[in-house]
This record gives sequence, structure tokens and C-alpha cells, in this order.
Amino acid sequence: MPTIRRALAAMIPLSVVTALSVTACGTTAPVAGAAYGATPSASSPESAAPSASADNGGPMIPATTELLVEKTSAGYVLATSTGRTVYWYARDVKGSGKSSCNAACLHAWPAVKGTASAAPGVKLAGILGKISGTGGATQATYDGYPLYTYAGDTAAGQTTGNDSGGVWHVFSGSQAAADPAAAAAASKAALKR
Repeated sequence: MPTIRRALAAMIPLSVVTALSVTACGTTAPVAGAAYGATPSASSPESAAPSASADNGGPMIPATTELLVEKTSAGYVLATSTGRTVYWYARDVKGSGKSSCNAACLHAWPAVKGTASAAPGVKLAGILGKISGTGGATQATYDGYPLYTYAGDTAAGQTTGNDSGGVWHVFSGSQAAADPAAAAAASKAALKR
């Protein structure tokens, strides 16, 4: 009997986190440790340049995050330099300088950290920027929307979070670039450098 009680007690926090994720994000949380849910490794391009918070023992946050255009099953989409599809959240207010995704939501929809920049040779249609995100970390923006990836995307080029809960969307086609095919070709060339 004590073993069953301990097992039930261990499951309660997990069910609370799952319920918060559903409420906060409009979708269920992906399995922990999924490829896109993991923190970038020290060797990944997104973690190469630490921010000032790393000097204080805080997490390594990139100074810039390169964005590119990648061809996926959802068409040409905005992505990070590691191939993670980038999403915007319909509950964020364009140009407000704030993210509406926090706490449990950020576990399923990690913020794209750092100041956004286009990969070399890639011409994007939108305006790149940044906001002060959760905990004061810099979060990349595109056309005034804070950017996120989806922990449920487990391989580069996946778009499984698109239209999730009716509030998560990719930047696709002409939203990403005036000539998406040319931007995707430039993106591939930039990655080979």
C-alpha cells in the first residue's frame, strides 16, 4: 500500500503541469526531452554567443539568432539556423513588446532567444527585432510578434505545432520572404558556410 501512495503522490505534480500547459497554451505539452524541447547544447549555433546573464551564472543565451527560410510540408516557413520551425502566438499582441506565453506555456513553446537576424544572403519579408522576454532574457521578434519553437517538433523541418489549439502558427510563404524559394536556396547556402 505505501508504494501505491508514493506512486500516486509522484504523479500529482505531473498532472498539474500538464493541466497548466493545456490551459496556458491551447495544446498539450510534448514529451519532456524531445529534441526541440531540450536546451541547445554548447556546440549548437544558437548557444554560441552568451548574453550578459551567463556572466552572472545564468543560462547561456545567444546574443543573436539567425533566421532562415526552409521548405517543409507546410510550405516555405521561417526557421532558426538549426532548422527549428518558428511560430507566432495569436494571443500575443503585435508590437506590444510583450509575450503572453509564460510558465508552463514556455515548456511546450520555448522562446527564440536573442536578437533576430537574417542568415547571410537571406532576405526576409518581415522586420526583425527583440523584446525583453520572461525573466529579462532577450526574445527574438518578427514583424512585432515574439518568436517560439515547438517542443513537439522532434526533427528539423517539422511543423507539427502549426494551427495547434487554433492559436499557434508558422510564418509561411510571402510572410517569410517575398521570394520564398530564393530565400530557401540562400538559407541552404548560408548553412554550408
